[in-house]
Amino acid sequence: MAKCPVTRGEFRERAQPVKIEINGIPMMAEVKEFSTGSLGWYLNGKSLIDVGGKQVSVQIGLNLTIVGSKDLPKDEPTTQSTELEDTYSEAVELGTKDEATAQPPLGEEK
Repeated sequence: MAKCPVTRGEFRERAQPVKIEINGIPMMAEVKEFSTGSLGWYLNGKSLIDVGGKQVSVQIGLNLTIVGSKDLPKDEPTTQSTELEDTYSEAVELGTKDEATAQPPLGEEK
């Protein structure tokens, strides 16, 4: 199995849409974290293709998946969620938030 050369955090911060050309028409595949856990790019849309002088409508569905990305750790926190967790913890420690009534950052249990 191939090892993924980027982390989820690096992908989230640095991945850019990918320009794709289909039958001479430029399109953009958007950055995507798939429900399977894989990272990559996704493009969907419609286009026309000539078949013997007749235009046929086609549905486009394209996944570009980074090999090995599905196996990356899934709970790698983003910079923003780490900052929210730090702020919440500091507020509870300083007594400005009552731990029993304070709302923790998204995704974190009380």
